[in-house]
Amino acid sequence: MSSKADSNEQESSFVSHLVELRTRLIHALVGMLVIFFPLMPFANDIYSLVAQPLLVHMPEGTSMVAIKVISPFLTPLKLTLMLSVFLSIPWIFYQLWLFIAPGLYPHEKHVALPLVSAGTFLFYTGMLFAYFIVMPLIFQFLTATAPEGVAMMTDISEYLDFVLTLFFAFGVAFQVPIATFLLVKTGVSTPQSLAEKRPYIIVGAFVVGMLLTPPDVISQTLLALPMWLLFEIGLLMSKRFTIRYCIN
Repeated sequence: MSSKADSNEQESSFVSHLVELRTRLIHALVGMLVIFFPLMPFANDIYSLVAQPLLVHMPEGTSMVAIKVISPFLTPLKLTLMLSVFLSIPWIFYQLWLFIAPGLYPHEKHVALPLVSAGTFLFYTGMLFAYFIVMPLIFQFLTATAPEGVAMMTDISEYLDFVLTLFFAFGVAFQVPIATFLLVKTGVSTPQSLAEKRPYIIVGAFVVGMLLTPPDVISQTLLALPMWLLFEIGLLMSKRFTIRYCIN
């Protein structure tokens, strides 16, 4: 009887967790749609803003093109949808927090909330870095090196895929301090061990830059160098945490 009661209790707990997960996913989706629908009328303006780093460097008399018939409508709409997802990340993380917080110990909650906040801030910082620093440099280089007699007229869909790849790559790469801190916090590694592996980490940063960014040296380098610097920041945070932990 006891075993059957325990089995029923576990099944009930599992179902309740699934119901709670569904609720959080619905809330996250609703939050994203609340941002998306007001932005829909401005989809073309949003695309023009995102395309500005390329447009300012394109030769006079040239423009972007839409190869597919429906691209002028779908591409700005797709960008607006992705922008809504990016802008709703704090709300999505908050729903995730509401889902996992009941299962955390008080000291885990004390660490998790600042890490989530820092991760969100770093993700947005990575996107802004890509937009204001990386993209202008890339497009200035690409337009300047176009062969003689070749008119650069980029397809709007291809451009959007390129830009979203950069945004996502830099947003994820800027999470390096959080990953470094967690490696030390969970006991997987130590600040001293990570410092000794610095040469391998620098090489790894360039490999990650090669895999995450489009196939050009500029974007790869501009991703790898911040990753290295962010690793150093995460290492410094880990050392301070270790000293404080040992003192306490």
